[in-house]
Amino acid sequence: MMGQDGNLDHPHRTTEVGPEMKVKTLGIDLAKDVFGVHGVDARGKALVHKRVTRKHLLGLLAKLEPCLVGMEACGSAHHWAREIEKLGHTVKLMSPQFVKPYRKGNKNDPNDAEAICEAVSRPSMRFVPVKSAAQQDLQALHRVREQLLKSRTALVNQVRGVARRAWDNRAARDRTRASVAIGDSRRSRASRPE
Repeated sequence: MMGQDGNLDHPHRTTEVGPEMKVKTLGIDLAKDVFGVHGVDARGKALVHKRVTRKHLLGLLAKLEPCLVGMEACGSAHHWAREIEKLGHTVKLMSPQFVKPYRKGNKNDPNDAEAICEAVSRPSMRFVPVKSAAQQDLQALHRVREQLLKSRTALVNQVRGVARRAWDNRAARDRTRASVAIGDSRRSRASRPE
């Protein structure tokens, strides 16, 4: 809340997001329903530190001037990156393993969003290119095919194991019959009078 002098009356409170805010870098931690959002200005001062529902995220970003937006790369991150780029923002995706060292404290949405915001501003950070919908569809097709090949190989190996076990059992049964037959013939010869 604003005090009478126009300053924030509490140092940890942030203003509501609006066109007057000059957010330079924004980190978004994607989740199922509620996203963590952390934004800083050019000096690194936190201006936005909130949780936003899925349906309100694009509305929040539409109020901001174009800025750098960072997210951890995952399946839905590519969709969100395409939608956010339509609003004029620059989106960078990073592998979660490269964001982890920047996290302060426990793993939760606000801390993750802050770590993403910090990591995206690093010049040495390695980024993942944003995939188009067609590229994601093709990747999904390749993954389904790969899973099919794994399943087929597993089934062939299972059938091979069952057949080998049946073959071994048959061979053991034949050896047993042969030894019984040899034993019977020896016993019958031994019991014959000469």
